[in-house]
Amino acid sequence: MTILKAKNALLETGWAKNVEIEIGSDGRIAAITTNATPAAASSQNLLPSPANLHSHAFQRAMAGLTEARGPTGQDSFWTWRKLMYQFLDQLGPDDIQSITAFAQMEMLEAGYASVVEFHYLHHGAGGAPYDDKAELAKRVIAASSETGIGLTLAPVLYERGGCDNRALDGGQKRFAHDLETFGELITATRANLPVLGDDALVGVAAHSLRAVRPESLGGLIEIADGAPVHIHIAEQMAEVEEVKRAYGKRPVEWLIDNQKIDKQWCLVHATQMEPHETNALAKSGAVAGICPVTEANLGDGIFDGANFFGDGGRFGVGTDSNVNISLTEELRLFEYSQRLRGRARAILATEEKSTGRTLFEGAAKGGAQAAGRDSGAIAVGKIADLIALDGASVHLDGRAGDAILDSFIFAGDDALVTDVWSAGRHVVKTGRHIAHDAIEARYRECVKALRDRI
Repeated sequence: MTILKAKNALLETGWAKNVEIEIGSDGRIAAITTNATPAAASSQNLLPSPANLHSHAFQRAMAGLTEARGPTGQDSFWTWRKLMYQFLDQLGPDDIQSITAFAQMEMLEAGYASVVEFHYLHHGAGGAPYDDKAELAKRVIAASSETGIGLTLAPVLYERGGCDNRALDGGQKRFAHDLETFGELITATRANLPVLGDDALVGVAAHSLRAVRPESLGGLIEIADGAPVHIHIAEQMAEVEEVKRAYGKRPVEWLIDNQKIDKQWCLVHATQMEPHETNALAKSGAVAGICPVTEANLGDGIFDGANFFGDGGRFGVGTDSNVNISLTEELRLFEYSQRLRGRARAILATEEKSTGRTLFEGAAKGGAQAAGRDSGAIAVGKIADLIALDGASVHLDGRAGDAILDSFIFAGDDALVTDVWSAGRHVVKTGRHIAHDAIEARYRECVKALRDRI
């Protein structure tokens, strides 16, 4: 039994002081005592850790390499995508494992105790299959075993190059599966999962309505067998127009009209919605996966958070392209984008809860739902995904209640995270991952080798 003590803790029931939390050998919270006898070590502020609900880990190694203007003079998501395809053609299994471990380590140090890996890189360069169809999924699992992060691995179905059913080309060939071979991939991936803790899970993902045939979605849900189902949806206007030409409706509108969208689903991005789509998505019970840093970096647009929240929508945040892995930056940018569009302040706050509290609790609960993970709150029986914040920091000095979260997100940054527990595994201590040096050294070697190949 592990026992944690905190002067301030954000419980499922609200803020409490002098809290003692017992974590069982199963990685779940066994007991909570409030107004306990303070201990000398009780200087931290304890929070539930949100899940990172959307990551493409391999893209971390290309962060910072696509910020120069291309020869066309007008860069966009689509020109970035071409560069990404060129980059991924250089990656082998060892590279995938090294980069993934490094990205996961950074996630943990930022305060994410778990991650949903939207895993669409399945084959070798040129689309040549590996002898083991789950080779690259196994590398993600191996990285998670090393870092200790909670993992929901969501292999991605990617069938075609667009709504016109054109064949996959270039780097896309590494993603290719039809529904039958995708089912085999999921079976093989699930067989490799037991090396991780009981908190690990295999979900499924449809890359997008562009990349998956409509008739395949039903089969995909059957393969999921109750596990989370994720999809990229309405990220770019060109995507919206392509879907409208093919199906007569906008992506979110078509999906809700043609599938049973409920708590099992996570719709990632949804930055291009009309008000009726925003309302329908909010009322569906599905999670909207928001990735503000990547959406800003790629020029995707701004998610309509104000109306979505007003309709009772659920959300979580993800690091997507991993150009900058930061929990506070994702939450801060989400709110600031709403302020810039609405020309007002505290857009996502409520009468009862501050902006920081609304953002943090929403991301924790929505991220847990999207990950299919019994976490997202500090309560008895929940998975012990926890963050400790540095109570001695000048940014948190004298802060109490919601002001702790407001100061963490808007005045501070991830450097305030001192410790992280993932299903009770104490993987970050005094701000540093327990295997930081070894993971970083291997990543450096990987990146150097990639530079020599490119």
